[in-house]
Amino acid sequence: MLRFRQKFGRGLRVAYYRDLIRSRILRTPPVTGTIDKICEIHLLTSGQDWLNLIWTLKSFYRVAKKRYALCIHEDGSLTPEQIEILAKHFPDARVITKSTADADVLPSLAPFPRSLEFRKTNHLAPKVFDFHFYLESDRMLLLDSDVLFFSEPAELLRAIEDSNYHLNIVNKDIASAYTVDPAEVKSRTGVNLIERFNSGLGLIHKASHRLEWIEEFLGFDRAVYQRRSFCLGSWTATSGGSNKRFRRFAARVTVSSSYPSRTISGSPARLTILRPAIMSELFDI
Repeated sequence: MLRFRQKFGRGLRVAYYRDLIRSRILRTPPVTGTIDKICEIHLLTSGQDWLNLIWTLKSFYRVAKKRYALCIHEDGSLTPEQIEILAKHFPDARVITKSTADADVLPSLAPFPRSLEFRKTNHLAPKVFDFHFYLESDRMLLLDSDVLFFSEPAELLRAIEDSNYHLNIVNKDIASAYTVDPAEVKSRTGVNLIERFNSGLGLIHKASHRLEWIEEFLGFDRAVYQRRSFCLGSWTATSGGSNKRFRRFAARVTVSSSYPSRTISGSPARLTILRPAIMSELFDI
């Protein structure tokens, strides 16, 4: 009964699009030539949302007409077959498994004990530490698997391509979702947390990532960094006492709706609201 509710709890229509339509992305050809180091795309995926990730990436590469380098991080839940499929669809990408990342990243955090503990215990921490560790470009495009691109994200691409542009920018969320009190952060650090910060889509400059800042912040309140949904990335983007190094943008993208989920970066339902007619705008499936 529980399995039935999990599968059909959102209705037969949702189950149909999730379980049948969504997988049609696997019929599309691979994306090759993702070697442009002007910017490198980093994503975190899981056994539940790896198909969504393929939708996200293929829609971006299709409308952006760019071939930025790609690095996919998995949380340890992908099967060897799923990893093989990702490699087939993005043959020039790096796919970093959790076991490889643990072996590489954890020793690098030894001088930062709070960061090390956070990385060991928070399932979203790879977005903070692993992305930066493996970044092979001065600029990183953050993406989550619940983002679909239907037209060129012109402002985002302009920022990426402009060598004189040095701000971090992210998409504006529908609401702020911090698990810390912004007023308390302001009183302790002098930093105003950015309202409606969304770490699921944005441009982050490698030079803005400072481990010493993260370590300092994690020392304020142990309970803060043990909470699973805290967006530590906003601290690295705004630390230094000024918000002038950061701005939000409204990209021309569509983020599909979903029901509340506890998966790391998306749920299988997030793409299920798409109609076949909408899908055909992206791919011939």
